[in-house]
Amino acid sequence: MKVEPFQQNKSAWNTGAYQAWVNRFGTPNEAAQKIIDDPIKRIGNAFEHMDGVKDKKIINLLGSNGNKAVALALLGAEVTIADFSVENETYALELADAAEVKIDYIVSDVLSLPMEKLSGEFDIVFMEFGILHYFEDLHPLFNVVSELLTQGGRLILQDFHPISTKLISSKGTTANIRKHKVTGDYFDTSLEEKEISFSKFTSYENKEPDVQKVRLRKWTIGEIVTAVASEGLFIKILEELPNLSSEVFDKGIPKTFTIVAEKM
Repeated sequence: MKVEPFQQNKSAWNTGAYQAWVNRFGTPNEAAQKIIDDPIKRIGNAFEHMDGVKDKKIINLLGSNGNKAVALALLGAEVTIADFSVENETYALELADAAEVKIDYIVSDVLSLPMEKLSGEFDIVFMEFGILHYFEDLHPLFNVVSELLTQGGRLILQDFHPISTKLISSKGTTANIRKHKVTGDYFDTSLEEKEISFSKFTSYENKEPDVQKVRLRKWTIGEIVTAVASEGLFIKILEELPNLSSEVFDKGIPKTFTIVAEKM
């Protein structure tokens, strides 16, 4: 029987995610202490686009394990996560409890959020890294973003740059410089089946290959910008960034991007 991409992705994210986060970050108690020590570091360079977060209402769409949401809550924000994984919810709520902060968690497809949440009450919609490729059409997603935001509210979107995800592969090193090859088709619109992102944090004996696969649609920068701008969101910043984890590897190749847009 053919499984629709959404159901396949949802099943994968509800199979082993909790244990993968324990393997990656430690128990919620252990992970909470690291966030408490430096919450701004956990948010990363997106924080500079938030103009302070104290007392702001923020929704983290596809907020996963809650690391960023808990950091924002520690800084005084009122934070909600929307994500379709119950295992992510369990880890996130335990993490918040360990950090002694409150977050709200909505287990839902973000395209089917409860109507009361689409009331234009959020100051910031925060979306980050490895999420856009789960959507087969970006316009409904950014329509939801627009409905979530208050007038003048801000979308802060960070994700991996299509140059790196769609076009260029990097393998091996010579004199500490990674070799790049153009191996992809930037304009390919097909769905790709991949191992779920947390699979590298799951022990091999516990992997279920038929379950932990997701189907992804990789987007171009043009498609992303057009979808954002088409839903009443005014793009103020499009920032393309190199690999910030290394001064040498991937030199000259954009690895991530940030879009900051406001609801008009």
